[in-house]
Amino acid sequence: MLKSILVPVRGDGMVATVLAHAAQLAKQHDAQVNVVHCRVQPQDLLPQGVPLNDFARKVMLEQAVELANRQEDHLRGILHRLAREFGLSEDASEAGTATCTFTEEPGRMADVVRHAGRLTDLIVLPKPQRENNLGPTSLKSALYGAGRPVLICPGQLQPDATFAQHVAVGWNGSLPAARAVASSLDIVHAAKRVSILTGGKLQPHGPTAEELVAYYAIRGITAEIVHFDGKDPATALLATCKSIGASLLVTGAYSHSHETEMLFGGNTQRIVDDTEMPVLMAH
Repeated sequence: MLKSILVPVRGDGMVATVLAHAAQLAKQHDAQVNVVHCRVQPQDLLPQGVPLNDFARKVMLEQAVELANRQEDHLRGILHRLAREFGLSEDASEAGTATCTFTEEPGRMADVVRHAGRLTDLIVLPKPQRENNLGPTSLKSALYGAGRPVLICPGQLQPDATFAQHVAVGWNGSLPAARAVASSLDIVHAAKRVSILTGGKLQPHGPTAEELVAYYAIRGITAEIVHFDGKDPATALLATCKSIGASLLVTGAYSHSHETEMLFGGNTQRIVDDTEMPVLMAH
């Protein structure tokens, strides 16, 4: 059951995007959105490689704490306003409705995700910005460290009423794809249309798309099979999603190691880099 959604946030300008997507799912499933602010440590704000005497270090640490406090107060105000705008109740005891909680954890976002993510049903993250080295470590931490499915939200995209109503499932019979299917059953069950996208060779010993249709059928889910072709499966998959009007892609993540795909490219990394739609993935 989709009942707990983790939204780790920091001052990167993506708070509204990730919270909007989490809120939309929470309202569909009467779930709780747990917003965690990843508070930077004062020592991490000190200049690196610059020798400081004790007095200068003390002053700079005090200034760093003050700055972190102001950032926390500002962000908390934004989060409370957005929660109201997105229809989330801040009364966590209110049953049968979408609720929202706010907490703060000190440390790097990747570490916070690893800790808070292990006891949640879904982690919502902004699309990584590899050119700015912002986000890849958090995505890796969510998939490998927390071991939970991740919803990636691109750009400043705001979900509308069509979000997750037509779900495309990328299927190649792999273990990560199977885990993505299992992790998204509630979301897929609530969709109005489900399309299984398949193309190229299946993984060795991998179930076929027809077998996935049967798997869904006994759970009350009707799915259609859509075949796609292309030398670059990732590009073809995203293009097919667009052509059929899907509003959410469910897919497996990193059949090869994360580092290998980051360095040499791979289907998952190209999807992460190029997607313009929300993607739910599991490793």
